[in-house]
Amino acid sequence: MSIQGVQLYIQDDHVMMENGILRVTISKPERIVTGVSYQGIENLLEVRNEESDRGYWDLVWSEEGTAGTTGTSYVIKGAKFRVIVENEEQVEISFTRAWSSSLEGKHVPLSIDKRFVMLRGSSGFYSYAIYEHLKEWPGFNLPQTRIVFKLRKDKFRYMAVADNRQRRMPLPEDRLPRRSRPLAYPEAVLLVHPVEPEFKGEVDDKYQYSCDNKDLYVHGWICSDPPVGWWQITPSNEFRSGGPMKQNLTSHVGPTNLAMFLSAHYVGEDMVLKFKRGEPWKKVFGPVFIYLNTLIDNDDPLWLWEDAKEQMLTEVQSWPYNFPASEDFPKSEQRGCVSGRLQVSDRHVSDDNISTNGAYVGLAPPGDVGSWQTESKGYQFWTRTDADGYFLISDVRNGDYNLYAWVPGFIGDYKNNAIVTITPGIKFFSLFFKLLIVTFPDTIKQISSHHELCNAGCDIDMGNLVYEPPRDGPTLWEIGIPDRTAAEFYVPDPDPMYINKLYVNHPDRFRQYGLWEKYSDLYPNGDLVYTVAVSDYRTDWFFAQVTRKKDEDKYEGTTWQIKFNLENVNQTGTYKLRVALATAYVAELQVRINNPKANPPLFTTGVIGHDNTITRHGIHGLYRLYSIDAKGALLMEGENTIFLTQPMCSSALQGLMYDYIRLEAPPSNNSTKKH
Repeated sequence: MSIQGVQLYIQDDHVMMENGILRVTISKPERIVTGVSYQGIENLLEVRNEESDRGYWDLVWSEEGTAGTTGTSYVIKGAKFRVIVENEEQVEISFTRAWSSSLEGKHVPLSIDKRFVMLRGSSGFYSYAIYEHLKEWPGFNLPQTRIVFKLRKDKFRYMAVADNRQRRMPLPEDRLPRRSRPLAYPEAVLLVHPVEPEFKGEVDDKYQYSCDNKDLYVHGWICSDPPVGWWQITPSNEFRSGGPMKQNLTSHVGPTNLAMFLSAHYVGEDMVLKFKRGEPWKKVFGPVFIYLNTLIDNDDPLWLWEDAKEQMLTEVQSWPYNFPASEDFPKSEQRGCVSGRLQVSDRHVSDDNISTNGAYVGLAPPGDVGSWQTESKGYQFWTRTDADGYFLISDVRNGDYNLYAWVPGFIGDYKNNAIVTITPGIKFFSLFFKLLIVTFPDTIKQISSHHELCNAGCDIDMGNLVYEPPRDGPTLWEIGIPDRTAAEFYVPDPDPMYINKLYVNHPDRFRQYGLWEKYSDLYPNGDLVYTVAVSDYRTDWFFAQVTRKKDEDKYEGTTWQIKFNLENVNQTGTYKLRVALATAYVAELQVRINNPKANPPLFTTGVIGHDNTITRHGIHGLYRLYSIDAKGALLMEGENTIFLTQPMCSSALQGLMYDYIRLEAPPSNNSTKKH
């Protein structure tokens, strides 16, 4: 039986695309998705909402020079409608919004071309957009842009973000004042009189469902009657800001389904995209795929999640798509790839170079070491090394990049100073290598000699790269695991009054609400004291150094102690204290040794951070590494104490999380000093 071709129907106020599987209705020229019909359900979107509040792209913007992460929210509407492709295999339609000087100060100075695509035989539809800022236009800030779909609350009650992060969800009216009680910030409420008693006593907070970019490929909702799944699939992170560790919102009570492209969450103002007058810019966000599925020869609605994951793999393997009609979206044959091998040289760990297994290697716009964490204007391309350190970054868009990396188990960031330039060219071997590394990851180490083949197109072999992590001398002691998160430290049980049932006995126990309040319960009369070789960081190091509640709405800073013994002290040498932070929020870290009242302290970060991770249950935000010199004269034979003070105390939610702490002995005469 033949598959029905794609049809396009243009009416006065709406445009409809259908392919015999589903029908998508979009308002014209506003370009709001007003209806999605599938499996006998006339509209999967919330019919109780106004048409403009169902499926839309939006952004937040502010004028140049404005500080902070807020601004004017704007639902992106169009002024001009065009049919880009119309045949039985594909329909692609465009809604454009231009900008002129008459709109200065009234609308964001961007030209936006928002597109929707439907393919023959496809159980879903795609959307992408091209944002452009011309040189002569005024500057502005862009803190956020995304796609939002609001689904029918009477149909979609079960949400899935990951295999172990899925549940039946409360209703949106459960968050209303008569049914809930506000908590420390507006996003979190305690459900006291929910419509359904099973949710009574739970906390609802959209940030409890955030996810790292590296893990955020598919999420969505399930309707049980009839069995239908709605899934948002993002097959590539190239257009997302902040790299693989950047956290974004996913789905939450509404039922709301999000595709986040740019946001300041878990970073702060450093992530806000800022333009000056005279700065041209263009970027393609997407395409993302809205996938719909139903049960076939199966009576378990959770099978819809398993099927969505399979479809996600299909979409990832199909990236970059060959169907987008915009010339701003390059096809695979117009892209390049970069390969190589990354090893670590740390002579205090091994005399030989160490193979990196699972290291993160990526291309991002040229910048400083670690600048990819806050980069948002360009594109980023990341992969992970195999067991022997070999990597392949495929399908890279044209442009100039630096190659960056970080290695779990080692502190710091790697940056290769050479500019990697990808130029248009026909690649004869990229697809082969892409399939090879996916299918036979251990084989990639055998093909490092492919340099002359890759040069047939714009494919670059970086050869053997060696990362020398910061190191001066041998490790005297260490606390934690250098993995850029605080997840290995002690995360307390939540207050039974403030729980999310999903995270009871869950690996991500840090996602429970109010855990910062447990610090004062555990240390009512004094702060944390950690004794090296006696204490265990998994049980004795609280996951966040937060403030202590003193009186109602009054807080005080905290000072943690690390006690350790030295049998011998090199009085003329310099010891090195490495402190890696996983996040900070309006905090300061002061370091003192053996004198808690030393003024000034041996070291201070100054006030740092707007990550807001403690509030948003993220366990990590921006990674920060500090290397602190400690003269041997500060230390004593026998017991020593390092004092870590966080004095900022205007709220309960200030503080920082540690990733890893290490004390190094002075370098020996025959060792190479590395900063």
